[in-house]
Amino acid sequence: MSSEITYNRIAMLRAERGISRRQLADALGVHYQTVGYLERGEFSPSLHLALRICAYFEVPVEVVFSLAPFPRLGAESNGVHSRVEPGL
Repeated sequence: MSSEITYNRIAMLRAERGISRRQLADALGVHYQTVGYLERGEFSPSLHLALRICAYFEVPVEVVFSLAPFPRLGAESNGVHSRVEPGL
């Protein structure tokens, strides 16, 4: 189905580690534009490529890929802070 979307955190992981698209592409053996397509959700990786991406970043699959959108950064911690602050 063309409506199936796989969400990912590839761009975030790359940025966190200071890795360029080209460096990641070279490590994975794909074209650098493929990394861009993946990050923008324009292309879903094969299972083999998805597992290679996770192995490269040394994280479990669910850290990188999801069938539902990932929560915005800080969304979870904001809820924790709002529950903690009133008790101070």
